[in-house]
Amino acid sequence: MKFDKKFLIGLIAGLVFIAGDFIFLFRERLFYFVLVLGVVIIVLPFIISIVIEGGRKKEIDMRFLEFVRDLVENVKAGTPISKGIVNLRHRDYGALSPYIDKLVNQISLGIPVTKALSIFANDTKSRVVIRAVSLISEAERAGGEIATILESVSKSVNQTEELKKEQKSAVYSLVIQGYIIFIVFIVIMLVLQFKILPMTAGLAGDKISDLSVGVRTISGEQFSTPMFVLLLVQAFFAGLVIGKISEGAFIYGIKHSFILLTLTLLISTGANAFLG
Repeated sequence: MKFDKKFLIGLIAGLVFIAGDFIFLFRERLFYFVLVLGVVIIVLPFIISIVIEGGRKKEIDMRFLEFVRDLVENVKAGTPISKGIVNLRHRDYGALSPYIDKLVNQISLGIPVTKALSIFANDTKSRVVIRAVSLISEAERAGGEIATILESVSKSVNQTEELKKEQKSAVYSLVIQGYIIFIVFIVIMLVLQFKILPMTAGLAGDKISDLSVGVRTISGEQFSTPMFVLLLVQAFFAGLVIGKISEGAFIYGIKHSFILLTLTLLISTGANAFLG
């Protein structure tokens, strides 16, 4: 991920927000709430870029399936695989098009198809493409019929994408449940901090006569800090788990972690600002 102009804009805006918070709201109730907003503004462009990059990789996987299918049609018509790839140069394959242009240029310069395809796969950084190209290269070296090989690869890629869609659909309800459970957990912590613990204030100094044990009240401030840290830790790892379950990789959980962390910070600091 390259450092983009939007990262700098987000960084400057967030720092200005935080500076204003220290100047105008220091030691005020809204101080931490506004501080969290400033941090969110700084981090948000990076999270958006990660999400966009994840979407780009998914598009590459889908477009590669289209590319292989079109290539199969060309090869079945009797066109050599190198010529078939060149023929597909001007078709729109979205995020995959720049990589196909480079592949065609390499073939035009006389680079062997197998080597050019290997470079193409490594450039995309897609596990689906790398695995498919590896199968094509191995089968071609073994002397198989290229049209049959490409058709098999096309079916394999298609099955992989279908399985991903089915998996995502199957765990969608689990993802929603994960968010709901986490929000309920936050609410429980806030109820304990602002409702239950204040009710125990009257117990301070009381004695249990039979055991002669003093009862010490835990203040809301003493309770809030460890619970706040617990919520942050749970939010981060719960987001990663949600990403792994729903999309098969922890990297996709970063956006879920960001959402849960933001909810935790805003709800907790907001509750302390307005209810504390």
